[in-house]
Amino acid sequence: MNGAPLSHSTFNGKIQWRVPAGREWTTAEAKPSATAMEDVSDIETRTDSLNASIIFHVIRDVIGFVLYMHQQIPSVLPDLTTEFDDLQAEYKNLEAALSPCEEAKGSFRRKHAGRMRDIKRGIRKLQKLMDTVNGLDTALQMIISEVPGVESAILILGSSPIRPHHVYEFSFTHGYDVATNAGDFTKSKAAEGLARKAIRVLISKGAGSGSYPGPTKLFLLVKAPSSFNSPLHFLPKRDFRYSKKVVPFRVRLKCRSLALALDDHASLPSSSSIGLGDFNSHDLIWFQCRHVIKGLTFKIPDEE
Repeated sequence: MNGAPLSHSTFNGKIQWRVPAGREWTTAEAKPSATAMEDVSDIETRTDSLNASIIFHVIRDVIGFVLYMHQQIPSVLPDLTTEFDDLQAEYKNLEAALSPCEEAKGSFRRKHAGRMRDIKRGIRKLQKLMDTVNGLDTALQMIISEVPGVESAILILGSSPIRPHHVYEFSFTHGYDVATNAGDFTKSKAAEGLARKAIRVLISKGAGSGSYPGPTKLFLLVKAPSSFNSPLHFLPKRDFRYSKKVVPFRVRLKCRSLALALDDHASLPSSSSIGLGDFNSHDLIWFQCRHVIKGLTFKIPDEE
């Protein structure tokens, strides 16, 4: 699987994830998990530190993957965003074209008005999803900026965080130095490559398989110092636990500098030189993002 690109394509109106070994899985057919996934899948980066761009885009791209593979959205997030933007642009164009046509025939006006109603329904259907996704993006960027050494994040799909259907855990091992460009979220090649690696690893472990739970919710939790305060975007969940009946998918990203140190049997740096700087593990608690993504109701294509 190493080095093979992951992408998506559309066939007969049905978007497919392209994965290694020459096989394509759709939302209706994901690779089954033979055993409960209890181990941690390590991904070593080629960078000396995990910067804001890497952490943000890995989490963000996996959110899109989870939503699509668990049939919470009808197509991948970039395509939905494009569709939403196109609908808004078309509605404005029709509105502008109709305004000066006071003398137009009734059939022309009815045709335009009917099309505008259809577009407006499409916009309303996607509006809440897009607003929530944008809010989650803002919240995630903010917490990464304020806590550049973020070490852990969890994605939970289910009716509530304590009763999940699926759990995806991520840990970030930063090495000796935390990246200082905390406010730069440009999608670099390194960020794009690591996001694809994370998705490939999840697919290889059977992520996205299982029965369709129906429209449900996706929750984001991030571990940060207890002093972190952003009530508009995050709520503290000091004693957060989810049901032990659910076995999580676990992915750990390690930067090159720490991996090399471990390979050379070097002594580990103290907690003050890794990750969260002056904070130790006793200062860290979970924070739940207030922007909860709700799955859309749409017709699931029948299996052929």
